[in-house]
Amino acid sequence: MAEALPDDEYQSRIEQAAGLIASAEALLIGAGAGMGVDSGLPDFRGDEGFWRAYPQFRQLGLSFVDLANPHWFDEDPQRAWGFYGHRFELYRRTEPHAGFKLLKRWGQRCPAGSFVFTSNVDGHFQRAGFAAEQLLECHGSINHLQCSACCSDAIWPAAELGLDVDEQALRLSSPLPRCPHCGAVARPNILMFGDSHWLAGRFQRQAQRYRQWLRGAAGARLVVIELGAGSAVPTVRHQCESLPGELIRINPHDWACDREDSVSLPSGALLALRAIGAKLAI
Repeated sequence: MAEALPDDEYQSRIEQAAGLIASAEALLIGAGAGMGVDSGLPDFRGDEGFWRAYPQFRQLGLSFVDLANPHWFDEDPQRAWGFYGHRFELYRRTEPHAGFKLLKRWGQRCPAGSFVFTSNVDGHFQRAGFAAEQLLECHGSINHLQCSACCSDAIWPAAELGLDVDEQALRLSSPLPRCPHCGAVARPNILMFGDSHWLAGRFQRQAQRYRQWLRGAAGARLVVIELGAGSAVPTVRHQCESLPGELIRINPHDWACDREDSVSLPSGALLALRAIGAKLAI
């Protein structure tokens, strides 16, 4: 956490970050998996982090990369839905932490508004009150389904999905979700590893709205807040670094940044957001 910097330096950076947010005219929020850790979601950082959350898979020698693969929906759909069904229920019963509300409030005061670019599939920004039109979920959403056989381009909500997962074996014990069009096994509309069957229509519509927002915010003072975005799958990190706005990077691990106009905070998301919020009168 903040031990990576002397306390006076850390506090100075908190004040710098607060000053940037106070002067922002447009706010881009970039969020990786670390954003959800303070809500109580497991940290999948590295194989050891994944196996701490899912010791059953350590015994089977299966890593997150092994399991987050679409071939399971063909070869062993009960295993596939045991893994994704457990995550679906975990995300659904976990409340987003208070940092989401702070970000929403800071974005609302910006004349050009705010947008979220996230690799998280949990839907917690929507749960925290962010409008769907403000979001780009670059790896898809566990709250939406598609056909594993890609019989059509249809993507549908998973809101009514009811799943029973054997907690010991992490296998689905209830009937498999099915495509309403052809009856094949349904799968989450998530971009998995080695995935050539992800239906990207929903993502593409989000990306179009994101590009429109960036064009509309051109000329405004853009501030980018990057939270919990690691370097192992650096989609969010690269996006945040590529934008012309001033960058605030919050990460307890990969927190360093070479950009001169950046403020790096070695911290978890909620701790840093609360510290910044304490300096703001907004």
